[in-house]
Amino acid sequence: MDLRKIKKLMELLEESGLSEIEVKEGEESIKLSRISGIQPQENVVNVATSQASSKLDKDDAKDVDKKDIPDGDVITSPMVGTFYRSASPDSKPFVEKGQKINKGETLCILEAMKMMNQVSAETGGTIIDILVDDAEPVEFGQPLFIIK
Repeated sequence: MDLRKIKKLMELLEESGLSEIEVKEGEESIKLSRISGIQPQENVVNVATSQASSKLDKDDAKDVDKKDIPDGDVITSPMVGTFYRSASPDSKPFVEKGQKINKGETLCILEAMKMMNQVSAETGGTIIDILVDDAEPVEFGQPLFIIK
């Protein structure tokens, strides 16, 4: 693996606040961990990619208070990344508030380290609320959608 890529991963680890990153690129893999006097967070990101140029500031992530979330099934972010409601800026959103959806239907895209990852519905139902704005950074476990 290229030394420049390793340095980029080290920068990403420092900027993101994660305690550990593991990257696999073909047959090669690297795992970076941060050790400090502070108790590390239990966030771990496993990514298969050839670039590591994403920057995420944890302070920019939207805080959602659990008592403000309506009743229903909560779809949370499976990773740290940037939330996109559509495939491209010119495309219509995958889902809208009030729309009926089926299990397996794409709800959004999360971009992490220049990789686009689709988030699919685990159950069918109706979109009650969309808790994140388009192009907003999200954290692991952050609520994204409410489905009923």
